[in-house]
Amino acid sequence: MVVSRAAVGSSAADSLRPRRRRTSRIVVAAVAFALLAALCPGVPVANAAPHVTGIQRISPQVDLVSVYSPSMHRVIRNHVLHPGGKPAGLPSFYMLPGAGGAEDGISWYHSGGVRDFFAGKQVNVVLPIGGKFSMWTDWNSADPALGVNKWETYVNRELPSAIDTAYRTNGVKALSGVSMTAGPALDIVAHAPSRWRAVASYSGCPSTSDPLGILANTAVVSRGGGNVANMWGPPGSPQWRHHDPIVNAGKLRGTAIYLSAGSGVAGPVDGSLLRNGGGFVGGNVIERVSLSCTTNMSNRLNSLRIPHRFVHRNDGVHTWGLFKADLHNSWPMIARSLGV
Repeated sequence: MVVSRAAVGSSAADSLRPRRRRTSRIVVAAVAFALLAALCPGVPVANAAPHVTGIQRISPQVDLVSVYSPSMHRVIRNHVLHPGGKPAGLPSFYMLPGAGGAEDGISWYHSGGVRDFFAGKQVNVVLPIGGKFSMWTDWNSADPALGVNKWETYVNRELPSAIDTAYRTNGVKALSGVSMTAGPALDIVAHAPSRWRAVASYSGCPSTSDPLGILANTAVVSRGGGNVANMWGPPGSPQWRHHDPIVNAGKLRGTAIYLSAGSGVAGPVDGSLLRNGGGFVGGNVIERVSLSCTTNMSNRLNSLRIPHRFVHRNDGVHTWGLFKADLHNSWPMIARSLGV
């Protein structure tokens, strides 16, 4: 049988055309993607590693940093305070927001005087914006009202990775939480103690599995319209114990720990409620609950002979005056742990 060369050439060419078309489409897609990434650097890429998508300079010592969170598939904004010139090799102090997630304009940045307090200090201060009414934890399910929440993953893994790279830090970190996030800060550190040198809990409820802790957590989530069962399952289920700092207090051994709460009685530490950003509605009740929860946390640490500092004030009704006083009071301990 004789097969002409012309026939062979024609058949081979026909078989290669689909491959060439596919290759061309791949090249076109790659070029289009590259152009999109170049023109729209803030657009997150699916399955990408956490990274900074943009930095807006607010002042020589303040940046607004956008970080892509793979776990939540969105970009999260964060204020970062730093010394002028952004020197490399500094530690970082992460300060979690209150119930409004700092999205409501009530935050350490707007109300807590942190820009003045940290001016000149050799530390990067990271202030995330987001997570309102979420208890700053990883939720089991997306919530119709509060969306997808993976905040423990964000602050334990994603945000530090991006900040360490962008600011050339030395990797040394401390964490604090205030009000809603005071208990979660302890929980986050208990789940990854090797990542954090110190943790501070200001005027919150470090409890999730006893009746008071269940009530406090449910009240915060419900205030935001969320379904608390989407967080860790029905109240009282094993995950609620897994996230209870009192139950898991032993995991905090070796970490510098600061706990604080006011008495629920207004006094000098509150200052002018208007000047300090306003007191919270029912702040006296909230602070009494905080004191009860925090006392239980301190007692548990004492029973385990874990060193910590617990500041129980004779006044204080959940105001920024109280929170600022405890930040200032805790800083020497935190600074020592960070080496600054």
